[in-house]
Parts: sequence; structure tokens; C-alpha cells
Amino acid sequence: MDLRVLRYLVAIVDGGSFGKAADQVHISQPALSKAIQQLEEELSATLLERGKRGTAIRLTPAGKVVYQHAQSLIEGRQKMIQELKALKRLERGHLKIGLSPLGSAELFAPIIAKFRARHPQIEIELLERGGAEQEAALRNGDIELATSLIPDDEDLAWLTIHDDPLRIVLPNGHPLAQQAKVNLRDLAGSALVTFEASFILNKLIHQACLSAGFEPTEVTYVSQPDFGLALVAAGTGVMLLPELIAERHLTPGTIIKPLDNKDLRWQLSVIWRKEAILSFAGQAMLELIKERFPAA
Repeated sequence: MDLRVLRYLVAIVDGGSFGKAADQVHISQPALSKAIQQLEEELSATLLERGKRGTAIRLTPAGKVVYQHAQSLIEGRQKMIQELKALKRLERGHLKIGLSPLGSAELFAPIIAKFRARHPQIEIELLERGGAEQEAALRNGDIELATSLIPDDEDLAWLTIHDDPLRIVLPNGHPLAQQAKVNLRDLAGSALVTFEASFILNKLIHQACLSAGFEPTEVTYVSQPDFGLALVAAGTGVMLLPELIAERHLTPGTIIKPLDNKDLRWQLSVIWRKEAILSFAGQAMLELIKERFPAA
């Protein structure tokens, strides 16, 4: 059923005649009459009582039903167009973003604040979780954008925004604290404080240790760097962290040392599904991230 023809019907009823309706919808009267006849044939029902020339057009019982629904459809279409325009102009919308606990405060808090200042009518929902959970949430459609390390899977696109070397954080009295640099192999005998399994960084560190020839001794798992560093200061173990995070959360009783492993890096990225069509709000957020990190 053509919405255009339903609009013709409404114009005929509201205008009271075919002539007035033809002028309003900008088609000839014979073409208008033919369109209504075809609609009646399609519905197998007479919609209009056609009296003598000059008499008012009246709706049949079937015509009243069609007229009421036609009005609703036309109003719904107009409302849909208005809402789409509002979305395009970022006057309304909802954006769900997954943020990693690592680096969000340092790198993304200013971006979120700037986005809200530019687009105050967009509702932003922030979900904090580890990188592995972020990827699953993207695939499930629970979030639109996420922060994580560069993904391995081909179904995800990414934009790297920060590339940091990993540093080793030691308690002050640790034997390795006197060395200028620490090789990853030197950690073979040390207890390791690491992040929960949902953090892709945990997988990255574990694989690097295996490549260095040892199985890491992971004594405890944390979800926040502050607590992990408190454990290091207390002598529980050592911790590998991105340089930005280690320096940001510098804890008394600990010392930060560079690693002699240049390939072990924290490449924080914004990720999204390759096949996804980002919302207008999502596109605006991605553009703002590119603006904030022009070298990305």
C-alpha cells in the first residue's frame, strides 16, 4: 500500500472534494480519482460516497477505518522524519561506550567531558570492564564503542590512541630494584601481581613470560592498579604496568624500572565492529577522539 495514496485520501476528506485535494497534492483530478479507485480495488472496499458534482464527499464505514489509520501513518511518518533529523543533528540519542579500567581516567575523561559540552542532549552510558568483556559486549550489541588493546580478531576495527611501553613496579627492597633495566627473564623467580582474566593485558603479559622461557608465578589478581600497587608496596610481589598508569598511580614503597623488552607494549585503542553502522552519536564520538589524538 502506497502511503502517498493514503495522503491523497486524507486530502480529499479534509478538503471536501477531489478538486481541492488535486490542487493540494499537485496532481490532476483524473489521476487522483484513478489512484483512489486503485486503492479501493486493492482493499476490496468502497471508501468514498461519490455524490453529484458540488456535494460533499463522505466516507463509508470502511472509508472511516482507512482514513483514521491513514492519518496515524502520515503522522507517524512525519514524527519519524523529525526524530531522524534530531538524531543527525545530535539533538537526541543514546551512546553506550565500554571503558577499560586502565587509562580511562587519564585519556578518556577529558573526551567524555568535551563530548557532553558539545552535545548535551545525547545520553551517554559508560560501562567499565576488561578488554575481553568489551569485545564480547561489542559483538552482542550491548555497546557501540569500547577501549581495549589492539584486537586479534578480524571482525573488529580499531584506532590506536596511545602506545606505551610496559614498566616493572618493584617493592623498594626487591633485588632487581638496583638494576637500571630489568629483563623479563629476571622475573622468573618473582611473584607477579596481575590483572583479572578479563583484562587482555593479562593475556599479553602471560604470553610474553612464556616467550621469555618461564611460567609466571601469579600470586593474586586485581581489577584496579591502585590495589595492585599497594600489594607490591607491601612486598606481595611485582607488577607489570603501562608507563602512563605506573607513573599516574605511583605508590610510596615502590620503584618503577624500565624493561629491556621493547616489544612488550600497551597499545590502547578504540574498537568497534567492522560491520556495524555507527549511530550519529557514535560517529561524532569517534571524530572527537581523532581530533583529540590526531596522530592516531
